[in-house]
Amino acid sequence: MDALKALHERVSAPRLSAPPPSGEVLANIQKAAFRAADHGRMRPWRFLVLEGDGLHALGELFVRAEQANNADLSDKERQRAQAKPLRAPMVIVAIASPQVSPKVPEIEQLISTGAAVQNMITAAYAQHVGAIWRTGDYAYDRTVMAGLGLSEEEKIVGFLYLGTMDFTPPPAPEALISEYFQSWP
Repeated sequence: MDALKALHERVSAPRLSAPPPSGEVLANIQKAAFRAADHGRMRPWRFLVLEGDGLHALGELFVRAEQANNADLSDKERQRAQAKPLRAPMVIVAIASPQVSPKVPEIEQLISTGAAVQNMITAAYAQHVGAIWRTGDYAYDRTVMAGLGLSEEEKIVGFLYLGTMDFTPPPAPEALISEYFQSWP
């Protein structure tokens, strides 16, 4: 797919099924992260790729996070938390791993990690792979971060769900560009 077509037409795909991307398709998605804007070429990120048992382990981690915040967790709430990672056959956890730098502030490194994720979802779309970038409370939960082995300095930027689209998503609504871009002064 043409790069501009992918950039102009990409939409999130919330319903995903097997198979997940693999081989060259997955390698292209991963490689796209490294073309993100990255001041100082610090590569201030790392990624955890979860499939199969990894998705179930993430579900159990989500349950532990829920239990830490609610001792009276119902069976329904437990099942809901446990099932969230199973909405796709693959989840990539995007982790900002900022480094101390006199020239590159932490905020730039966090934004760079976000740009890497954006490149990955665009690369997925360009190859007809469904993707959705999710965050929610789990992305900021200390239990989840510790369970995934994050250091105190690291942050989860998002959970990138990848798989086969179960439907053709509707086109993205067009934005009135002039409402967002103005000349200055």
